[in-house]
Order: sequence, then structure tokens, then C-alpha cells
Amino acid sequence: MNDAAPAAMRSPPGPPQVPALAVRHLSVAYHEQPVLWDVSWESPSSGLAAIVGPNGAGKSTLLKAVLGLVPRLSGEVRVFGRPIAEARRRVGYLPQRASVDWDFPATALQVAAMGRYPRVGWFRPLPRAERERARAALAEVGMADFADRQIGQLSGGQQQRVFLARALALEADLYLMDEPFAGVDAATERAIVEVLQRLAAEGRMVIAVHHDLATAPQYFGHVLLLNVRAIAAGPMATTFTPENLARTYGGRLSLLEQAVAAARAGGARVAGPAGP
Repeated sequence: MNDAAPAAMRSPPGPPQVPALAVRHLSVAYHEQPVLWDVSWESPSSGLAAIVGPNGAGKSTLLKAVLGLVPRLSGEVRVFGRPIAEARRRVGYLPQRASVDWDFPATALQVAAMGRYPRVGWFRPLPRAERERARAALAEVGMADFADRQIGQLSGGQQQRVFLARALALEADLYLMDEPFAGVDAATERAIVEVLQRLAAEGRMVIAVHHDLATAPQYFGHVLLLNVRAIAAGPMATTFTPENLARTYGGRLSLLEQAVAAARAGGARVAGPAGP
């Protein structure tokens, strides 16, 4: 799977050259402790972007703050040039697996179908055509045969595929994904990469929290290096450097140099610290 290249980009679904996501002076604190501080960043209009940083850097918090799942101390969020409140239906979200109640009595198809409710209304019966769209999303991630299986009976990789299907069923223009490759097997990782590449090729934008330093340059074309503050951002080829990584991870240069060298040579993985 180390031969997976960054996906091609096409024109964005929004106005030309408008960033899919723009955050300006975004700050978040938990119990008066800053988690994000004065973060400003604009993503590309389409393609694949990674958010990379050490444990406690605020990566997951950034996605949640964009969506309004955690309160912001300050800052502005825009999606394709519009306030997030006006563009929320254009955004799909894949949370961390650890945040999901896998004992919830829902089948894989029912979970995937949740991606259709924002379009038809949460308290209305889901028409058959919408259920078929959800079933097609399951098929796209290789889970069609598990449509009637309760989600708690699925493996970790299968569960991640089902939640990816829910995001796909929304047919969003911007996807925010919190560690989509965490805890999955190699086959699931390949399947997810292929789906993300297809989304990018269709002109959509995928922003993913990612902790595997070796695969980051192979999967993503753009990167935000984050450690409470935005350290560096830009094209992967010019931003994902040992110097910027050392600034992001606090100087652990030997590991970072090994990771960058392995990534550029197509070698073995070196995983960076995972976390929120």
C-alpha cells in the first residue's frame, strides 16, 4: 500500500479557488487550559489534506470546533466562503471509533442511512430511494453483505467502513475525518485510501487527522502541522520537512528524520504519536 499516491484534484464544488475550509484566529480551551490558540488556516478547494501533530496538539479539537461540537473562545469558520451554519449540509464527519457507542442497536444499513436524514429531515420516514442510496454507500466500502449486521458485531475495520459509508451517503463536498486509518487492517486501509482518492478526483475536499508520518506524504497532497498553534501549512512536498516536523514535535528529530526518509523512499512505516 506504500504505492498509493496523492489523489488528483479537480475544480471544487464551490466557487473557483475558494478554500473548502477556512478558520481564522480560532481558539479553544478546556477548563481554562488552551487546546487551540489563534489558529488560522485555509485548506485547498479540493483534494486530500492531513492534520498532523503530537498527542494533545488539538487535532481532533480543531475538527470538533469547526463543526460546533465544542465551544470556541474566538475565531471564525467558513466553508466554501460561507459561515459553517449556512453550509453544514455540505460537510460530512467521520468521528474517532472510540467516541462511538458500538452497543447501540443499529444495523450497518441503519447507520449508513443516517447520512441521508439531513436531506429528508430527521423525523420523517426514509423513502426507499434514500435507503438504496445508503445501501450503495455500503457497497462502495465493501460492506454490502453486512447491511443487516448489528454494528457491535462487526470488526474494528468493518465498523470504520460503515461510518465511512454514512459520511459518503451524505454526498458532502467537504469531509472531516478523525483518524480514519486508526486501528484498521491493511485491507481496510487500502479500501479507505481508494475511496478518499475517488472523492478528491470528483473535486471534493477531504481533511483527515493522521498520525502515520511515513504514509502522510503518500496519501495526502496538503498538510497542516499543528501543535496548539498552526506551525506550518501548505503542499506536502514543501511543508512536510524535518525542520517543520521538529518544530511541531518539539525537537525529536531522529525519529522524524527517519519517518520522512522512510516516506520518501517508500519504506516501512514510522508512526507518530496519535491523539486529540
